[in-house]
Formats: sequence, structure tokens, C-alpha cells
Amino acid sequence: MPFVSIRLAGSATREQKAGIVADVTTSLVTRLGKNPAAVQVVIEEVSTENYGAGGQLLADRDAGAAGAASSSQGDAHAAPGQ
Repeated sequence: MPFVSIRLAGSATREQKAGIVADVTTSLVTRLGKNPAAVQVVIEEVSTENYGAGGQLLADRDAGAAGAASSSQGDAHAAPGQ
């Protein structure tokens, strides 16, 4: 039985999470031949106040994102569109 654990910094809508679960399940069915009923997916939303990258809490980085937009290019934890 495949078990997939996904952590997201911040939050996602119910619709976004449903899409993620559907996409991950489809991928495991297609690529590994797994039974979709056996695929287990857990999504954990981590508050940006409880997660840091590059020595800074994401919540603090996001609060100052306007001034730091140019320095976040290439950052895997950069806010979307930056």
C-alpha cells in the first residue's frame, strides 16, 4: 500500500488539496500499477510561522517580500511569482 506524505508551507484550498490527492493517486496507478483504493495521501499544512528557510521564518520573509523580491529568485521556498 503506497503512503504519500506531503507538507505544504502555508495553506491550500480544499479544491487544491483534492486535486493534489487525485494527481498523486493517478501517478501511482499509472507509473507503478497500484490499486487506487490502496493509495494513501496525507497533506499537512505547516504554518509559515513554524517553518524557516535560509535562516528566516517564512512568515517574516513573506512580510518583507516586496523589498526582497529580487533576492529570492532561484529560492525553492520563494513565494509564487517571485
